[in-house]
Amino acid sequence: MRIIALLLLATALFGPAFAAAGTALPPVADGEYRVRDFRFDDGQTLPELRLHYRTLGTPHRDAGGRIDNAVLILHGTGGSGAQFLRPQFADELYGPGQPLDVSKYYLVLPDGIGHGDSSKPSDGLRMAFPHYDYADMVRAHYRLLTEGLGIGHLRLIFGTSMGCMHIFVWGQTYPDFAQALMPMACQAVEIAGRNRLWRKAAMDAIRADPAWRQGNYTSQPVLGLRTASSLSVVAGAAPQYLQSQFPDRASTDANWQERFAADIQDRDGNDFLYQLDASRNYNPFPGLARISAPMTWINSADDFINPPELGLAEKALPYLKNARYRLIPSSPQTRGHGTHTWAVFWKQDLLDLLARSSAVP
Repeated sequence: MRIIALLLLATALFGPAFAAAGTALPPVADGEYRVRDFRFDDGQTLPELRLHYRTLGTPHRDAGGRIDNAVLILHGTGGSGAQFLRPQFADELYGPGQPLDVSKYYLVLPDGIGHGDSSKPSDGLRMAFPHYDYADMVRAHYRLLTEGLGIGHLRLIFGTSMGCMHIFVWGQTYPDFAQALMPMACQAVEIAGRNRLWRKAAMDAIRADPAWRQGNYTSQPVLGLRTASSLSVVAGAAPQYLQSQFPDRASTDANWQERFAADIQDRDGNDFLYQLDASRNYNPFPGLARISAPMTWINSADDFINPPELGLAEKALPYLKNARYRLIPSSPQTRGHGTHTWAVFWKQDLLDLLARSSAVP
């Protein structure tokens, strides 16, 4: 039933683009890989770690039998691989002749630990669930690819927000694994300042809700979740876009109600707390020189979470051997932090990266 539902969703999302191209819809398949006795960096273990994923396209094998066309696409905090089935992403990238044409590439869209249909606190362990971090999440995906899917090399890793940060961990932990890297909407330094501030405020709000009960709630800690969700929505907002689309109080209020309702409806207090806390020890800056794969790194000028005026990307770039950086200018069309999923703004950059990395072994 899950596969049928995903195929129906994919048909709805992909239909116009693929129909216009006169091509049959590529199937979206989902799968699950279970890692036995997974050990987390802090020493905690799970007897079984469930990793859910979606795939599009077909693996191609070279003369030596190795898969040579795999692309890993990594989602953001609180998201899942399903976000990459949305029209603003899929309709621009997956069709015939498009940058990630599924007749050419084998796309893997996993759900990270604590997200989507992968193992997470709300499965039953609640606050006894291991306190995973980004290094754990990257290592789990490495095992999914190598052990579960038989992939020993990636043509590309593409990631948004949290997935962007994961790329900076991937690039120095497994420097020869990917042929190209495309991080979208993040910085390559420890999360501090305003970025840490809103995350800390969101986590504290959940913990301060009397209904939370140290994670042993009988109903969702709604008051804490309302605050945490509100902070998340505001942090992702795009000022010029919002002002142009909702220029008066009534339309702004209506849009807020719609966005807030969509954001909070599937939130779980413990899951959201863990998702935010997973960034607590992220700091790839000291190891940036170990990243050698061709990289195109893109941020947006209207990104509240990663404000460009801090100059953090410029401080990191001298340590990256083969990176190009672009800051997308703010406009009434860009979507703030969420510009990372609107491929129209950067798909030419993706084509250029694939071209300049094509000769890399």
